[in-house]
Amino acid sequence: MDVLSNPIFLSVVVAILAVFVVRVVIGLSAKKEKRKYHPIRGTIFHLLFNFRQIYDYLTDLTRKNSTFRILYLDNVEIYTSDPANVEYFLKTNFANYGKGSFHHDILEGLLGDGIFTVDGERWRHQRKMSSYEFSTRNLREFSSGVFKTNAAKLARIVSAAVTSDQTIEIQDLFMKSALDSVFKVVLGVDLDSMRGTNEGSQFSKAFDEASEMTCFRYVDMTWSIKKFLNIGSEATLKKCMKIVDGFVYKVIQSKIEQMSKPNENLTVNKGDILSRFLEMNETDPKYLKDIILSFIIAGKDTTASTLSWFFYMMCKHPHIQEKIVREVREAAKLGEYSSVDEIAESITEEALDKMQYLHATLSETLRLYPAVPSDGKVCFADDTFPDGYSVKKGNLVAYVPYSMGRMKSLWGEDAEEFRPERWLNENGVFQQESSFKFTAFQAGPRICLGKEFAYRQMKVFASVLLSAFSFTLADENQPVHYRTMLTLQIDGGLHLRPSFRTSH
Repeated sequence: MDVLSNPIFLSVVVAILAVFVVRVVIGLSAKKEKRKYHPIRGTIFHLLFNFRQIYDYLTDLTRKNSTFRILYLDNVEIYTSDPANVEYFLKTNFANYGKGSFHHDILEGLLGDGIFTVDGERWRHQRKMSSYEFSTRNLREFSSGVFKTNAAKLARIVSAAVTSDQTIEIQDLFMKSALDSVFKVVLGVDLDSMRGTNEGSQFSKAFDEASEMTCFRYVDMTWSIKKFLNIGSEATLKKCMKIVDGFVYKVIQSKIEQMSKPNENLTVNKGDILSRFLEMNETDPKYLKDIILSFIIAGKDTTASTLSWFFYMMCKHPHIQEKIVREVREAAKLGEYSSVDEIAESITEEALDKMQYLHATLSETLRLYPAVPSDGKVCFADDTFPDGYSVKKGNLVAYVPYSMGRMKSLWGEDAEEFRPERWLNENGVFQQESSFKFTAFQAGPRICLGKEFAYRQMKVFASVLLSAFSFTLADENQPVHYRTMLTLQIDGGLHLRPSFRTSH
């Protein structure tokens, strides 16, 4: 049957046109009241049609207007790349912008009532507890040891690939090593997914697919119906979360049982975050599960995807790769023939602090390939942005770090060039940009708690791998593009050819 002659289809089209007509009339009425609104640049359908390249689509729109509106059937989403607007709703008038029921309902299937989905007192409580944990010296030292151990383990896998003249899919390895690291730091569990354990592989695959299905909810107007009917993408999400939740609940129960036994309690490793929460009498499994999944998406996907884009940039700019190697060797005082274990042990806090160019290169990677490419809030009461335009109660408000990092108005004419030097002063010392311009870690009261942990982990892995190996793309002609998810992963992975830097 021709879809255009389908009466149901025609009825839907008429209904949609009617909604848009009403919205235009309302807009004209607003003009009579002399209220200013940002220009309209598209609809929810444009986002749906451009879903696979949505961040590039939004970047093209941003080049035309720094702030614009996208029409939904029953709402409006305002996108902005103006740092003044971003600072206003992330900090200055923070109380008027939050996740709201819109974002909570979309993210709840994956992250429950974790710190990334809630507002108000529930958010403040989790933020306060998490902030305290991240500030402890115990966690910093424990996590640093975990990062170095797993970086050395990953390096041995790469070494085996070089010896057998094989290419590697490095994003997959980063995902596994980051998952192992976050499970050890957060749960105190040796998942060992780098060795290909079935449990770790199942969890990682299910979590990634659940993330993609959750992201699709933002452009799928029928997701709640599909959830009710348990069909399509929502059936996939439910199936994946059964695996994810089941595994996390099992770990929580095991840890609770361990710590409830007086004799075993003395031998339980309490460096991990879960043990610390249990010591503070936070024992509700659902509450702990939601917090843990938030930590996992923050600690696994973000660092692994950033390291993947970083190594892609290293292959595209080999002179930068070599400059970083020289800096790392000097900072860590490495000998010419150091083993991967010796390299990992030499990456001390003092050495990491000296790696200013590496820090700048990771920041430059995050500028162009932010781990979280888009983030949104809901306006709770009528407001006016610093640019003079109005925002109505219930409107969705978003900033797109992926787009902001490419704006010439913010970064100069070379905005789309990969140039780490833009982050360094004349003495080669790293200079931080405003968090409302460089938004890769959010900003304001919700700024990423694990920012310094993320930099530390990425610097450890980059230092160990680049000191031991040089990397090139396995196929220079293979296009590299992102996969549209909550985090900016490389679609299909990143295939590299490593080689030893010294004689083995």
